[in-house]
Amino acid sequence: MGRVAELAGVSVRTLHHYDEIGLVRPSARTAAGYRAYAPGDVERLREVLAYRRLGFGLREIAELVGDPSADTAAHLRRLRGLLLERRDRADAMVAAIDRELTARARGLKVTPEEQLGMLGPRLYDAIGGAYTATRRTEPRIAAQIWDALGDAQQVLNVGAGTGSYEPADRDVTAVEPSAVMRGQRPAGAAPCVAAAAESLPFEDRSFDVAMAVSTVHHWGDPMAGLREMRRVARRVVVLTFDTDEPGWQDRFWLTRDYLPEFADVLAGFPSLAGMADAIGARVDPVPVPWDCADGLFEAYWRRPGAYLEAHVRRATSVWTRVGPEAEQRAVRSLDDDLGSGRWDERNSDLADLDAADLGLRLLVA
Repeated sequence: MGRVAELAGVSVRTLHHYDEIGLVRPSARTAAGYRAYAPGDVERLREVLAYRRLGFGLREIAELVGDPSADTAAHLRRLRGLLLERRDRADAMVAAIDRELTARARGLKVTPEEQLGMLGPRLYDAIGGAYTATRRTEPRIAAQIWDALGDAQQVLNVGAGTGSYEPADRDVTAVEPSAVMRGQRPAGAAPCVAAAAESLPFEDRSFDVAMAVSTVHHWGDPMAGLREMRRVARRVVVLTFDTDEPGWQDRFWLTRDYLPEFADVLAGFPSLAGMADAIGARVDPVPVPWDCADGLFEAYWRRPGAYLEAHVRRATSVWTRVGPEAEQRAVRSLDDDLGSGRWDERNSDLADLDAADLGLRLLVA
């Protein structure tokens, strides 16, 4: 028992307590009467300690580890999802603190509400809550995605977020690791599983098609996630972004003239060709309509004033990832150029376009 306690980083007294309350009971005793932990006991102890360190109470932990439908892999997937959510919350807090530091450095007043909101329990909910204000299904993009689904009836939506682009006429199962996003799914939406793309809790070929819409860049290991989609479904449809084309940053005036840091955000992103090869997909361009209803990063290419609105920026991850200094510089420069007419001079060729190719691509396998 002493060796197990040392490896687990807990006291022998803690192990005794877990035994006494039936949380982790060793399977055997030595001839001298000491507790002996079998490999299965160690797995259960690992699960108990992991949930404990995530803040769960012992009664909650007993229910979790006692779930007869969850094996070790299921617990690992659940723990991974909880840790990713905690990481997202920490990232959101760091971004909020950076914004306050920048404001204070410029002598700007920070209200009590803003101070409490930056560290309060609703911080991530407030940031994630901006999503539903501007992010919704764009019918013309949806038509292209749904056409690629073909006659598939059993659909898995990976990284499903709040449910945009889920076809209403199919049997959809959603996967989303963020509790904030899951909580914003509308009533009547497809059932949603808390899991990550890289470790999908489904058997091989469980679905006719697996789809993923504007989410791959959020995954810890995009290639592993794509391979998982290929494993669980007979077909795969993915809306993603092309960084293979030389000078791709110049396709969009926002990244070309105001936010060159966008290139750094996607610096480690897999190549489009590599992603296509991983799932055996063809690549189709997805034009962005000038009046795109989905407030994705490129949506306002003909409506530049929208990028001056904080709630628009908060609904896309790019602005948080480039940091507050780059964001505020870009917004300030864009505001100046819109006021002076320089933006119109530089981008006069956009006025008559109904749609633009800004790098969105549909992988269809």
